[in-house]
Amino acid sequence: MRVRLALFGAVLCLYLAPTLCAQDAVKVDPKHYTVVTENDQVRVLKVHYGPHEKSVMHSHPATVAVFLTDAKAQFTFPDSKTQDLVIKGGDAQYSLATTHLPENTGEQGMDLVVIELKGKAAKSAKAATR
Repeated sequence: MRVRLALFGAVLCLYLAPTLCAQDAVKVDPKHYTVVTENDQVRVLKVHYGPHEKSVMHSHPATVAVFLTDAKAQFTFPDSKTQDLVIKGGDAQYSLATTHLPENTGEQGMDLVVIELKGKAAKSAKAATR
């Protein structure tokens, strides 16, 4: 019984490790993410990926992303599921807090502005989506 419990614990730790280790995009990937401004309500990030560039697994709180260029991208999530996106410059999207690994799968650079919501703004955004 103890062996089963220990094995279950080990498997659970391995499964949750990518999520638990995911960190702030600016800290783990400063090549692609730059802080433009920050206060107690939001943090605004400038994001640039060259063609076929890939990030590392990282986390964001609830966000609004505004795409400045047309782009093709793929997000990989901690459970290894993927999501492919085709985006037009000028598109905007809201996302709940997430952990992901982005990749520019296109032939052109990908530029966007990410507004991370925090404090009261993040709590209000969660309530608005219910």
